Amino acid sequence: MTKQPLIEFQNVNFHYNSQAEATLLDINLTIYEGEKVCIVGPSGSGKSTLVHLLNGLAPFAYDGELTGSLKIRGKETRELDIFSISLLVGTVLQDTDGQFIGITVGEDIAFALENNTIALEEMRERVAHAATIVDMASFLHARIHELSGGQKQRVALAGVLVNDIDIVLFDEPLANLDPASGLSAIALMDELQKKEQKTVLIVEHRLEDVLSKSVDRIILMDQGRIIANTTPNDILTGTLLPEHSIREPLYIKALKYAGCLVGETMDVTDINQLDVKSFAPKIQQWLKTIQIEEKDQVQSSPLLQLKDLSFHYQENNPILKNINLAIHQGEMISIVGANGTGKSTFGKLLCGFEKPTAGSIEFNGMDGANDSIKERGQRVGFVLQNPNHMFSKQLIFDEVAFGLQQQNLSAPEIKERVEETLKICGLYPFRNWPISALSYGQKKRLSIASILVLEPSVILLDEPTAGQDYKHTTELMTFLESLQQRGVTIILITHDMHIMMEYTKRAVVLSNGTIIADSSPACILADHQLIDQAHLKQSSLFALANVLDITDPAQFIEKFIQYDRGVRFNER
Repeated sequence: MTKQPLIEFQNVNFHYNSQAEATLLDINLTIYEGEKVCIVGPSGSGKSTLVHLLNGLAPFAYDGELTGSLKIRGKETRELDIFSISLLVGTVLQDTDGQFIGITVGEDIAFALENNTIALEEMRERVAHAATIVDMASFLHARIHELSGGQKQRVALAGVLVNDIDIVLFDEPLANLDPASGLSAIALMDELQKKEQKTVLIVEHRLEDVLSKSVDRIILMDQGRIIANTTPNDILTGTLLPEHSIREPLYIKALKYAGCLVGETMDVTDINQLDVKSFAPKIQQWLKTIQIEEKDQVQSSPLLQLKDLSFHYQENNPILKNINLAIHQGEMISIVGANGTGKSTFGKLLCGFEKPTAGSIEFNGMDGANDSIKERGQRVGFVLQNPNHMFSKQLIFDEVAFGLQQQNLSAPEIKERVEETLKICGLYPFRNWPISALSYGQKKRLSIASILVLEPSVILLDEPTAGQDYKHTTELMTFLESLQQRGVTIILITHDMHIMMEYTKRAVVLSNGTIIADSSPACILADHQLIDQAHLKQSSLFALANVLDITDPAQFIEKFIQYDRGVRFNER
């Protein structure tokens, strides 16, 4: 049976009133009933505006001029209101906390029905049905704030599905989820399409994770235009993804590095269906050319040492238990693990926001138990996930100078240190600009500059790359590497397995408040049991090694990391 057009863009342009130039240009796109489509593109490509047109936020909430035709189920959206559009297109936001109204799961799912004055008995039936679809029926009386990130996302989805809509739009659904929860979310979207016959649109930077389940099409956007509208296989075997700053799946990168004949005639979307006989010899030959660097033997005493560290809010509910960890000057390490496993609490203890209930934190062999918040801040600088939450001034120079002014330094010394820090961070030319004029990536660097100027021994970053595209992620991580080379110790709390693998040589895995691994990313990503226990995600490189019968997957991953680092270093 021929599928019917559900969404039709015809010569659509959109120009926000607040901007000088149009954000979307000549958009022609048709999405059919029952399709699952992934929309990718670098920051500023127009993805968000496309989303806003589909769910009615533009032009009803975000003022602008829409030209051309946008139809949903044959209805021109400009002739509808935002409420009518919400009954056609349901949106699950990146930050689900901003989507909740009710206190309990059941209350929140029922909210839209209450607004529509649905009879109580019908409301109960529809709430139960929506909760069952997302596997949350047993949580109807649970409080929203007690749920994990993945469970919150399911509740937000149920609140959309309760109106029995046909189109579900996911806006950066993986940004705040741990790797295992992210895969569960993608599996749930797959079920929505296949079992519930919903049309699913996914806007996401993490393409490899999205492709853990099949999608019908990938839409690539850049500079307000649709660059490609094609099958996953076509876009994976071509060069468009790296050309437009989209991270390729790692196994695709490995195949291309090895010079395998990746072409349109081959299906590379399923690792298990690869042409192993053709690929294996070239992969083996490529691997022989890569020499793994010997690890430096660190002889110095640890800069930071955690000894038998434990913490709890409630006596019988420990958050962290017997943490022992030594970190040396100039290291960059990742702290990884599931949502709710103690990573954020770990960060709070390091920064002095919380005091250990047992054990100690030592800096250069000295116990930091009696540090004030100010003193601890001079040892450990904490960079929040959202840079906008860190700023208290309007001008860039004033923001970086603020911490030094609290130390009663002279104006000439403050000026010298601020300017030197801004030069290190690549922000000196903008020193007199308002912060609001910076891009998101520049704001991220400014938030680090405001910490770096205080000369802490350690910089701790919470999810530094969440929601950022590949280009801005690479720029930020390259900048952090330059700080590391200056001797700054950097700790990354992250869900991003790519960041762990590409930029850190050591990763610490937390599970249920304890350290269950402290090893190289390659060894961690090759340990299937460890990945399951810590709610991480198996690397596609591990899957590729298995298909190719490579006897040492960890070494294969390590060699890929080594080669990829060399490629990225030469591209800078």
